[in-house]
Amino acid sequence: MAAHLPKTMNQLKTILLLGALSALLVGIGGAIGGTALHVFLAIAIVMNLVSYFFSDRIVRMSGARVIDEHEAPALHAMVGDLAARAGIPKPRVAIVPDQTPNAFATGRNPANALVAVTEGLLRMCDGRELRGVIAHELAHVRNRDTLVATIAAAGATAISYFANAIQWAAIFGTSQSSDEEGEGGGAGGGLLMAFLAPIAATMLQMGISRSREYLADEWAARLTQDPEGLARALQKLQRTGEMMVQNGAPAPAPATASLAIVNPLTGMGLFRLFATHPPIEDRVARLLEMARDMGVRVA
Repeated sequence: MAAHLPKTMNQLKTILLLGALSALLVGIGGAIGGTALHVFLAIAIVMNLVSYFFSDRIVRMSGARVIDEHEAPALHAMVGDLAARAGIPKPRVAIVPDQTPNAFATGRNPANALVAVTEGLLRMCDGRELRGVIAHELAHVRNRDTLVATIAAAGATAISYFANAIQWAAIFGTSQSSDEEGEGGGAGGGLLMAFLAPIAATMLQMGISRSREYLADEWAARLTQDPEGLARALQKLQRTGEMMVQNGAPAPAPATASLAIVNPLTGMGLFRLFATHPPIEDRVARLLEMARDMGVRVA
């Protein structure tokens, strides 16, 4: 029976951010008008729909290998148990030959999902921590975060196309007559919008990603009834991942970095606005607060 997992403020935050992204899309699209609006929007939608329907194949870019149950019976059993508790079909399981501890899930819907873990994660986490990580990834599957990310990416991509069109039109446009010179302020405003809109779109897209990470943490903690297990795993993954990157280990592949449970390359200060993941310390603090609220003893 599926666990009863209530909606949180992060659901509302996602809706508001998607609404803001849509408003920005309409605004800059209106600045172009004409046939170009429909052409660029169609291109953005097609590109991201292809990514959506073939998202479970992205794992091939990270070298992941789908494994059978006899190859990792304990891992399969854990995924199957948590999937049953979540009320979704058991996803395929893959292992990534990477010593950096991490995990990610993808797939256009629960019936076509895949959960991947790295060799480093399996080596480093104990059963309690691994269970929290798997539950987090299943939360992404259950909440259809691939679809949410695709919608956000389509909007951001279209906005970038629109902005480029405005910039090129300004460069190659015909010179204005003296009667039109008074509209220079409007043209300058359009160029400013073309410059700022892609930045704003990216910030909104990353904000949506971060809100889904918070939601997946909460969802996983309620599914396992063990927020501290996931908190410990996040601390361990972040600490080890940062150390390995500092020592020259390859950075996460761009294709899967936003899908991973942690991103050791998350920026600081203003760069956090463009980060796909919230700061680990914030996620851990929230999880430990949940543990106390649930009456779970925190070590």
